[in-house]
Amino acid sequence: MPRYFDDLMLGSIELFCLTAEQQSFTAAAAAAGLTPAAVSRSISRLEARLGVQLFMRTTRRVRLTEGGRTYFGQCRQALGQLIEAEREITGEQHLPSGTVRISLPTSYGHHRILPLLPGFREQYPAVELEVHLSNRNIDFTAEGFDLAVRGRTPPDSGLVARKLEDAELVVVAAPRYLRRCGIPMSLDALPQHECIQFLLPSSGKAMPWLLRQHAQDFELPTKGGMRCSDDILGPVTLARAGAGLLQTYRFIVEHDLQQGSLQEVLGEFGGASRPFSLLYPSNRHIPQRVRVLIDFLLQRLGPAALS
Repeated sequence: MPRYFDDLMLGSIELFCLTAEQQSFTAAAAAAGLTPAAVSRSISRLEARLGVQLFMRTTRRVRLTEGGRTYFGQCRQALGQLIEAEREITGEQHLPSGTVRISLPTSYGHHRILPLLPGFREQYPAVELEVHLSNRNIDFTAEGFDLAVRGRTPPDSGLVARKLEDAELVVVAAPRYLRRCGIPMSLDALPQHECIQFLLPSSGKAMPWLLRQHAQDFELPTKGGMRCSDDILGPVTLARAGAGLLQTYRFIVEHDLQQGSLQEVLGEFGGASRPFSLLYPSNRHIPQRVRVLIDFLLQRLGPAALS
């Protein structure tokens, strides 16, 4: 069998991945215990062998080219599989370890996932978690994420989606707003009210309200002069301050409803929900450190938590 990789090339691939993660020859060199010149020469040899430029170099930093991003994703996956194989044959497979990078939406991350993670670390102390809170679309390969939680799965994305839960929606307003503007008793009253808008990061358009009537869900566009993007907690703060009506997830405002700082309205149209799911690439080997986190979250939030 021909030998496609020698030790020198494997070392160059590891240095390439380290440089891509650090976005700096100097930082990669420090992490590897080498000089920046040695790292640069190793990357140059790899580029010459591949016939592809992997990095765009500037005086301050390096960044991956389009070909470099593709190669990085494949190399990172391959190196992870090698590490997993080594752990398996040396008997370390029963002790998950390493770092899991997970992207969480801000509201769901704060209220549902982050409170669970200390318990996960108690159960798996050798697994380190790198949590990124953002509502933007991510590139699993280029950004090196293992998992993400999102409310919507991109169509034709090649991602596996494991449902965590259906999160109930509720329409709320501050008591002072309702004293000033009145309580809406029907959907026909909404045009006379200020409806706080949340702009979808994917399109920039306002998210319609999702309501339920006669066991059927339907979307209702609303209008208002207050618009927020990126973080659903912004509209919640506006609602608490009396800015208008807001539809949001019940888990976000549950404490406010109990304390009376927000009041539920249009309850006869309640009951609709939106799903939140764990996402990960379908064509990628799942390391044990990632698998145990998937199982942990599904047990506490997914269908298994209801059984």
